[in-house]
Order: sequence, then structure tokens, then C-alpha cells
Amino acid sequence: MERYRHYSDASRIVLPVVDVLLILGAFRVAGFITLGNWSFGGLFPALYAVFALLWWILSGHYANVYRVDKLITYPEKLLYVVRTFLLHAVLLLTGAVLLQQYWVPARFLVSAYTLSVLAVVAGRFVITFSYRRYVQYLARPISRYVIVGVGESGQSLYRFLMSHDPDGNQFAGFFADEPIPGGLRPLVRGRLDELKAYCQQSQIDEIYFSLPLDRHALIEDLSRFADEHFLSFRIVPDFSGTVRKDVNVYFYDHLPILTIRHAPLGIRTNQVLKRLFDIAFSGAVILLVFPFILPVLALLIKLDSPGPVFFKQLRPGKRNQLFPCYKLRTMRQGHGRSELQATKNDVRVTRVGAYLRKYNLDELPQFFNVLLGHMSVVGPRPNMISQLEEYSKHISQYQLRHAVPPGITGYAQVNGYRGETREAGTMEKRVEYDLKYMENWSFGLDMKIIGQTVWNMVRGEKNAY
Repeated sequence: MERYRHYSDASRIVLPVVDVLLILGAFRVAGFITLGNWSFGGLFPALYAVFALLWWILSGHYANVYRVDKLITYPEKLLYVVRTFLLHAVLLLTGAVLLQQYWVPARFLVSAYTLSVLAVVAGRFVITFSYRRYVQYLARPISRYVIVGVGESGQSLYRFLMSHDPDGNQFAGFFADEPIPGGLRPLVRGRLDELKAYCQQSQIDEIYFSLPLDRHALIEDLSRFADEHFLSFRIVPDFSGTVRKDVNVYFYDHLPILTIRHAPLGIRTNQVLKRLFDIAFSGAVILLVFPFILPVLALLIKLDSPGPVFFKQLRPGKRNQLFPCYKLRTMRQGHGRSELQATKNDVRVTRVGAYLRKYNLDELPQFFNVLLGHMSVVGPRPNMISQLEEYSKHISQYQLRHAVPPGITGYAQVNGYRGETREAGTMEKRVEYDLKYMENWSFGLDMKIIGQTVWNMVRGEKNAY
């Protein structure tokens, strides 16, 4: 079963050492290109030590960086390496800015990063190719396997092994008693009571069990049969069939941890990455955009109606903790109905306020909330306290959207679910999209939502009133 481990202990030691040596070579070449000298002195060795040590630490958190088996594709490997280097660059440059270390020439740093990425990627692909083509191919024979069950777990295993390791594994067929999907009928060899005879006649090496774990008697019977006939018996748990929910498996080293809900923002590294982006993005907007736009908007608001420029209201944030949410005032003073949602042609909304809402400009002060840590640039929109109390009673999963910080913009909003929620099912759809965002979060998804939000601001939103 060694080849099914996520990555070998040897890979976790040998490959980082190779990486550090390749990075050293990249630093020397970068020094020759930018400084005209192969050997760099002064503080450059200290920079290399920090650079290499940070890479060693970060790459250790991404186990798949050191995968060399066929169960991970070359594009996947490239993605893991590049993603880790991007995080490495963000942390290193952030540290340099905070510590005010500006002595490193920009040309040298760009050259060092470029050459390090190229060297590590090239080294990783050479090692992986050599391992797969020679060591692994010569070290083990081809294995023939069958899969017990045609549920989602069995189908996923079949697709995975056929796409990632077709040379080392030969699929012999499914065995199942449950209804068989039409496309899989040619791949089914028989019912469960025919499995043992088939394994003895066809020289099967491995049996994969992909049925729910509550089939205790069947598991015990097949396990005993495998032991008696020198077969490998492996269990690919159908957790969805056992607990009737989607289940995700995480690994702490080699210890599997099961979770009912996928939560990428529960991973500390992702939280740090998202927070660093929030600080950088909100800081850029406040420093570069606010000095030009806010004075103009403030003047228009004051000329349009009496009252303050800004509006502050307590909203529930992460884990229902209340925070002061800042907005530009878009309603008349003294209406006494601040907890009521704005509706179409709402008499409380001022003339300037209508335009601010249409183009999302009333949300600009919330970048201060982001900088203070109350909110994120992207996340579920913060509803009013009255909505929290009301919808928590009727929508079972409503509270889950408060597991992460709320956002200035969100997945539900860019998909058209913003504004009034009077129509039946509107809030349910909004919650559905918020949960989809939380379960499928990625840095790329945040960038996509921000881009769509900017586009919506330019063209104006019909549901914003």
C-alpha cells in the first residue's frame, strides 16, 4: 500500500534539498545577470537563507508539491508549485515592506524569482518523469482490480485511476446488486455473489469496496476472502451513502479527517492569503480612489438633502458578531425605518441616493470595514439584524453563511440576487449562492467576482434600489 500514500517520507526530505540547491543556483545566475558577479556577498546570503527557508516551510504545507507518483498529473503538479511560489512572493515582499528592507535591487529580485521558479519546475518534472518511467515502472508489476459498487465513490475511483494511472492498473470490471447506470452496463461483470468466482478465474490482484460502510457483514466476508486468496482488499468509503451527506477528507500528515462540508476558508493558509489581499486591495482603494471620488460624492449628498454624508448601522458579521457597517447616506433623515429593506421607488431614497445605489457607490466606505477586519472584499453580504432573526427561523442553512466574514460584494450579488427579498425563494437562492461560494472558494473565484462587480457598476444594476 506504500504507493497509495500521499507522498513518501523520502520525497519530503530529498526533494526540498534539491529545491534549495536549485534556488542557490538561481540566485548565483541572477547575481551574474544583474550584478555582473557569480558570487554575491554582503546581505545577499542572508536573503538567500530567508528565501530558501520560507520555500521549505511553505512547500511542506502543500503535500502535493512533492508527489512524484502517477496519481497526480503534470498540470496539477505545475499548479501546486506555481501557487506555492505566488504565496511565497506575497509573504516575502510583505515582510520586506513591513521591515522596510529596500536594499535588494528590484532587477535582482525579479530575476531570482523567475529563475527559481523555472529551476524548481524543471527539476520537479525531470525527477517525476524519471521516477515514473524507470523506477516505478520497473519496480512493480501491473495490477488488475475490480470495484464493488457502482455508486458515486466507485465511479469516481474508476475515473481517477483510468485517467491518472492506466499503465499500472488494469480495470477488470464492476460488481454490484444496485441499479446500474446505462453508460456503465458494459463495464459490469456481474452481481456480488459472482465476485469471488470471477476473482479466482481471472487472476485479480485487488478488490476495491466502494459501498456504504454500514455493510459490515459484506466487508468482513470479502476481507476474509481476500486474505485467503492473497488479494489486496481496499475500502473506498461511500460516506454519502452512509451519512446521507457529502463528505470531504483532509489529511493531517497521514491521518484522515472527515468533514461533512467542504470549507477551504477554514484552512489557515487560505485565511492568511485572503486577509493579505483584503488589506492590500482596500488600502489601494482608500489611498488611490477615495481622495478623488469621496469629496465629490459627499458634496452631492449634502447638496441633495440635509443630513450627514455617512450612514452607520450595526450588522451581524462573522459568527453573528455585530460590527458598525459604514455606507454613504442614500435616504432622507428622520424616516425612522432604518431596519426596513429598500423597495422599488422607495420614498425614503434621495435622488442622489438612487444613483449611488444603482452603481454600488454607497458601499465604498465599507473598504474601511475591510481594513479594520470587520469585512472582506468578497463574501456573503451582511444583512440587517432583523433579517438575521427572521431568516434564521425559516431557512435551515442561513446561519452557515455567517461562518466567514461578510463581503462588500458576493457570489449571490453578481449572479443577480441582490436588492429586495420580498419574492418567495429569493433569500433561499441568495443563501444557496453564498454557501456555494464558501464551499468552492479560491483566489481565482474572488478575482472573478470582483471583475463582475466592476462590470455591474459600470452598466448599473436594475435590482439595486
